[in-house]
Amino acid sequence: MHGPESTCWTLVEHAAAGDGAAREEFGRRYLPVVRAYLHARWSGRLAAEELEDAVQDVFVAFLREQGVLENLRPGRQEAFRPLLYAVVRNMALRIEHARARRLDRPGSESFRAEEKPSSEEALSRVFDRAWAASIMREALDLQEDLARSQGEDATRRFELLRLLFDQELSIPKIAERWGVDAELLHKEAARAKREFKEALRSVVAFHHPEAPELVERECRELLTLLG
Repeated sequence: MHGPESTCWTLVEHAAAGDGAAREEFGRRYLPVVRAYLHARWSGRLAAEELEDAVQDVFVAFLREQGVLENLRPGRQEAFRPLLYAVVRNMALRIEHARARRLDRPGSESFRAEEKPSSEEALSRVFDRAWAASIMREALDLQEDLARSQGEDATRRFELLRLLFDQELSIPKIAERWGVDAELLHKEAARAKREFKEALRSVVAFHHPEAPELVERECRELLTLLG
């Protein structure tokens, strides 16, 4: 599923058809986003283990026969992110309504329907931030893979970027640690940032196969959202 013609819709198509690798990739890409939204929605309303069971139930609904994935039409024009949000929200509402009707036994494991979830606007922000974090992680993974395939210099640029942003070290501090000229590192850092943006564009384009004009805009929005 990582070929040049791979898109979110080909992934959906293969996962819906029962392809094990596609289903694993679908889970890797999207389960953390689904989990973040449902944890925010149901925290305080379900016990921790029951909440995680509900997260898995929602995810299984995507993959089972006659489930959500089989009802999606690959190649559609809209972006995948709002569709995923709508599906997860609607399934969460169905679960809430079903549990509210059920006479749960008293106790900490009962579903507390009277405790309202956060506002939908707040939950939407949780989803968007989880989506952005997932896309950024994938872009970093892609950049690292490309760097390792390109040799020592590219790998060192990726490590420089990691030190700058993960460890928040300054260019002079890294230059001192590596025993190199700080001005050279400034140039290498600029190149590493360009390489990251290219990786980010590639990941975002995976979700906008029919609308390449949206890729640059979403890249800017993602960087702003996590800024």
